[in-house]
Amino acid sequence: MLHSDDRLEIRDASRGRRDQGRALGVSEAVVWGALALAALNAAPGLLGGWRWYRHESSRSFWVLLRVAQAGALLYALAVGVLAAAGRSSTDQLFYLYALLPLAIGFVAEQLRVASAQTILDQRDLPSAQAVGELPESEQQEIVVLIVRREMGVMAISTLVVVFLALRAAGTAHGF
Repeated sequence: MLHSDDRLEIRDASRGRRDQGRALGVSEAVVWGALALAALNAAPGLLGGWRWYRHESSRSFWVLLRVAQAGALLYALAVGVLAAAGRSSTDQLFYLYALLPLAIGFVAEQLRVASAQTILDQRDLPSAQAVGELPESEQQEIVVLIVRREMGVMAISTLVVVFLALRAAGTAHGF
């Protein structure tokens, strides 16, 4: 059966059955990579959204986030290697969906950094050093607000990457 110019099913002509021992094609491997990237980003996105909603911090969120970001980098590198080797998708939108997660991660990190300043500005504090002059309870409250905002920003970014990875999977054909 042919789909998007790829052979998805290989049949033994003499017996009429599928070949169970065949390797994945390039397009299939790229699709599975995109689906893995979506799953890697869904985990911190959902965990971070839940923890943000419940006003809870989460060390595991940050670990999952960094793993997901590493996955996005590895996927982009794999796509780049394929392109350099002359194996390219017939749908040029694929490259937008495959590479945009890196830009999303970069922008999200910038927003995460800015979120601390936003909290300080809301409290009319000129700098992080001014937080140190506040009573311990207020310092803790500000830290919790900053971490919560950072987690919210990064959780949203991972959910955007999930969408992009699923679109990459949908446009990864013709390799």
